[in-house]
Amino acid sequence: MPTHSALVASAAHTARVHLYTSTDWDSVSGLPAGLLAQATAQNFKANDGQMVLTADAEGRVADVLFGLGKGTNALALAALSAKLPEADYEIAREGRLPMAHIAAGWADGAYRFDRYLKDKATPPRLVLGEGDAAEAMIREAVAVDRLRDLVNTPAEDMGPIDIQSTISDLAERYGATLETTIGEALLAQNYPMVHAVGRAAPQEPRIMELSWGDESHPQLAIVGKGVSFDTGGLNLKTGGYMRLMKKDMGGAAHAIALAELVMGANLPVHLKLYVPAVENAIAGDAFRPGDVLSSRKGLSVEIDNTDAEGRLILGDALTRASESDPDLLIDFATLTGAARVALGPDLAPYYTDDETLATGIASGAATSGDPAWRMPLWSPYKSMLDSPIADLVNSAAGGMAGSITAAIFLKQFVDAKSWVHLDVWAWREGKFGRPAGGAACGLRAMWATVLAKYG
Repeated sequence: MPTHSALVASAAHTARVHLYTSTDWDSVSGLPAGLLAQATAQNFKANDGQMVLTADAEGRVADVLFGLGKGTNALALAALSAKLPEADYEIAREGRLPMAHIAAGWADGAYRFDRYLKDKATPPRLVLGEGDAAEAMIREAVAVDRLRDLVNTPAEDMGPIDIQSTISDLAERYGATLETTIGEALLAQNYPMVHAVGRAAPQEPRIMELSWGDESHPQLAIVGKGVSFDTGGLNLKTGGYMRLMKKDMGGAAHAIALAELVMGANLPVHLKLYVPAVENAIAGDAFRPGDVLSSRKGLSVEIDNTDAEGRLILGDALTRASESDPDLLIDFATLTGAARVALGPDLAPYYTDDETLATGIASGAATSGDPAWRMPLWSPYKSMLDSPIADLVNSAAGGMAGSITAAIFLKQFVDAKSWVHLDVWAWREGKFGRPAGGAACGLRAMWATVLAKYG
C-alpha cells in the first residue's frame, strides 16, 4: 500500500471527527453530550470552518466538530487539517461529502513544504482503513504532494537537470523507459524551438519522452511545459512578475503527477509523457524579438515577445506527441496571466474541440470537486497570430484574448484524434489556514476524466 504522512490505514487511538453542513446542524442529534455542550457554549452553527474540540481524561483530543457551511467546497477539510494538532483521526460523520473529497481536502490542508526548514512538519493523520478505495485516495494525495513539492522548489534546485531526474526516478519506479535529448542534439533531432528558448541558460535545454505500458492499448499522451525559471528573456519581466517564476514548470509538474497516477493505477493504456525542460535566461546567445524560428512541425514562428516562450517549447513537444497518433493528447502549461484575469485563481480553463471530451472533463470536475471551465477555441482569433514574414507570430498584439490566442497557437502544432489544453496557475495564495504555494489546478478533474475513459 502506498504511504502518505497525513493518510494512514489504521491507528491505535483515534479522535472522532463529526462533519456538519449548516442545514444538517438545524436537526443535530446523537452527538456526545460534552461535545454538544461545547458547541452550544461556542455558538457553533456549522458555518464554513467553524471548529469545536473536546478532550478525554488524558488530555488527548476526543471529538472534533467541524462546519462545512453549505457543503459546496470539496476541499473543505483543508481548513480543518491545517489547524488540528498531530494525532490520529477518523471520520465519524461525513457531512454529505464523499470520502474521496474528505481525504483530498485533509491531505491538502496537512501539506507543508519543509525542505528548507529546520523544524519539519508533523501533520494530523486521517485513518482511511484498508482496500482499493483507500489506496486510490493515498496515491492521489502522494501525486498532488509531489506536484506541489516540484512547484515550490526554487529554480536553483529545480532546473532542467532536476526535472529530468524526477522523471527518471518515476520511470525506474514503474518500469518505464525514458529517452532524453539534450543541448545541441535538439537541433539534430529537430526540436529547434526547445533549443532556441533554452540555449542561453547554464543548464542545457532538453526534452524527455517517457514510455510505459502495453503498446497494443490506447495511447495516452501527456505533455507538460517545463520552464524551470522564466526571466521573460530579453523582454525582461519586472521584479514583481518574476518573483514566482520558479512555478513556470508547473505544467510539467501536473503532467508528471498525472502520469504517476496513470501508472500507479496500472491503467490499460500505452502512456507517453513528454516534458520539454528549459530555463528562459538572458545571455549573449538568447533568442530575440524579431527572430524567426523554425519548428518541428515545419511552421516558421516570428518572435514578437520572448516572454511568450512556453508555447514555443510546447509547439515542438505537441508535434512530437502527435506523431505517435495518440488516442488522447493532454497538455498542461502555466501559459498566460490572461487565464487568471479571465477565471481567477481557482478555476482551471481548458480548451478542446472534442465535444465528447469536453463533456467528460465537466463530469470529471464535478466528480472530483476540482473546478474546471471550458474556454473557446475561437477560430477568428487565429488572425491575431498572423505575421508578415512567417507562418505565425508567437504573441498576439495587444492584451485581448491572451489565453485564447495562446491555445490557438498550440493548436497549430496538434494533429491528434482528441486534444485538450489546460492553462493552469499551479499556485494559490494563502487562505483558510493553508499556506501560499504550489497547487494542483485541474489535475484531479483530468485524473477523474482519464479514469472514467480508460479505467
